[in-house]
Amino acid sequence: MAMKSINRFFYGPSPEEKVKAWQQQLKTESRQLDREINHLATATEKARKSVKQLAAKGDTKSAKILAKEVVRSNKQKDRLHMSKARLNSIGMQLNQQLAMAKVTGSLQKSTEIMKLSNSLIKLPQISAVMRQMSLEMTKAGIMEEMLEDTLEVLDDEELEEEADEEVDKVLWELTAGQLGKVGSVGQELPNVQEAEQEQVHDREMERMRQQLDGLLNG
Repeated sequence: MAMKSINRFFYGPSPEEKVKAWQQQLKTESRQLDREINHLATATEKARKSVKQLAAKGDTKSAKILAKEVVRSNKQKDRLHMSKARLNSIGMQLNQQLAMAKVTGSLQKSTEIMKLSNSLIKLPQISAVMRQMSLEMTKAGIMEEMLEDTLEVLDDEELEEEADEEVDKVLWELTAGQLGKVGSVGQELPNVQEAEQEQVHDREMERMRQQLDGLLNG
């Protein structure tokens, strides 16, 4: 034990200690993403119900806006699930690294870990943690220094463009084809509510849209 402490003082953490610390951090970030996914799923389900209610009342404009938020939320959930899978993949790669280190005495360079880490840095929720971990892995010899121009954040404008293409499909599914019967989602449904009622719907819709935006944008 004393020799181990002396070695740690002069040479820093052992490969096993480094890997264990990274593994623990990966588990922590994975649990955080789970919480994000659950919160987003709850808010999205409320929005889906509101789309149905708005469509039934003839408020097509508000239904369309909320449907876009539902699409964006679903895309974000997909990204979070994919990020969880990548965190798990890094963990598996680190297990292999640890097995090799017991033979060679050191951690080896891994292009797979570097590729996965680059992808995860693009996710705002865990970007800072992954940047720090990547620096530590670079010092440990697992990764090469990353170039700043390879890093990017989620493109909200791109998400909106993709959402526009899917709005008709989402509204069709959420309203059991009700909106589809009148053609384009931009057309008004029969029995449009009075202006006062529409204002009430708009306020409620905006509140829910802002709630979803808060989750999507961290």
